[in-house]
Amino acid sequence: MNNLVICEGLSKVFSGCLALDNVNLAIGRGKVIGLLGPNGSGKTTLIKLLNGLIQPTSGSVLIDGHGPDTYTRSIVSYLPDRPYFADWMKVSDVLDMFSDFYNDFDRSKASDMCRALGIAETAKIKTMSKGTREKIQLILVMSRKAQLYLLDEPIAGVDPAAREYILGTIINNYNDDGSVIISTHLISDVERILDEVIFIREGKVLCHEAVDEMKDREGKSVDGVFRSYFRMTPYAGYNNPQGDMEAVKGGSTDDL
Repeated sequence: MNNLVICEGLSKVFSGCLALDNVNLAIGRGKVIGLLGPNGSGKTTLIKLLNGLIQPTSGSVLIDGHGPDTYTRSIVSYLPDRPYFADWMKVSDVLDMFSDFYNDFDRSKASDMCRALGIAETAKIKTMSKGTREKIQLILVMSRKAQLYLLDEPIAGVDPAAREYILGTIINNYNDDGSVIISTHLISDVERILDEVIFIREGKVLCHEAVDEMKDREGKSVDGVFRSYFRMTPYAGYNNPQGDMEAVKGGSTDDL
């Protein structure tokens, strides 16, 4: 099975700040992958590079064998960490826009999800809470038959009662030939749907591992492993079976 995503020596510098540092990754198909790390670790930077929104300072990224271009944008479905709709729009306007713009958008699936979440297509965006806007964004993203789904904090502003439905939506609606990358701080909520995890800190990938292997080795949940590792003192190491875990400093800033 060929890899869907390949990153080699991928680095990004913003105004002299190294946001992503020599990242090497190979991501297969049919996987749900958690991209996990503290604020300022480089999660959003990596997602934006995969989506072609920013260009790398050095290194390369390939998606389905292509560098970020018109083709890769047509097979990547991206959920940003901030709402982007105009307030004057109705839900139906947003669904129409995606239907016109993306050939792989399933309008009937989107309408079904709106009904399941109690969202009226006649409602205007300006009348909605932040959480409801985020639900609409997720509906749009998961109603596409994409190859790579990039979800940046998909449940951060969603009430706990709706999280189970949203996680079920993710796991049941992504393309079987594609993969999902979820960046989140709510690890305990999402880990049951994850096949693999990527730990990242200060722009470095610390490990990329199958969830079952990590849990068997450590004897605890992914959330437990994450908490125990990121509580460590500066420069503490981690038992990485691949041998490429980096010692890192403490501290954090807002995610780049």
